[in-house]
Amino acid sequence: MKGELANYSIQFSLRIVSYYKWLTETQREYVMARQILRSGTSIGANIHEAEYAISKADFINKIQIAAKEANETEYWLIILEQSGFFDESFDDLKQLLKSLIRMLTATLKTSKNGK
Repeated sequence: MKGELANYSIQFSLRIVSYYKWLTETQREYVMARQILRSGTSIGANIHEAEYAISKADFINKIQIAAKEANETEYWLIILEQSGFFDESFDDLKQLLKSLIRMLTATLKTSKNGK
């Protein structure tokens, strides 16, 4: 799961960067664009940090932070979409994010159960 989770997080981060560029260059939206760029790329950064955790507790903490960032990113996607700052060419962001949240949740459950 770790490799798959890391790969999804990289794919998602790259799409978030593309979305950020579209928001700033095409839509001239900067404030929410920075928010979603920060939270969206933070997911992968925390997942990758977790791979080098010094303890199980550290690993769980990093994955929990990634999950929180994923939920914040979901919030910004909803706000941006409902504000008219969304293009259907970025629909895959929603699916990638849902997959990431599912994987993060499963990783947390497995880690907390000692497996």
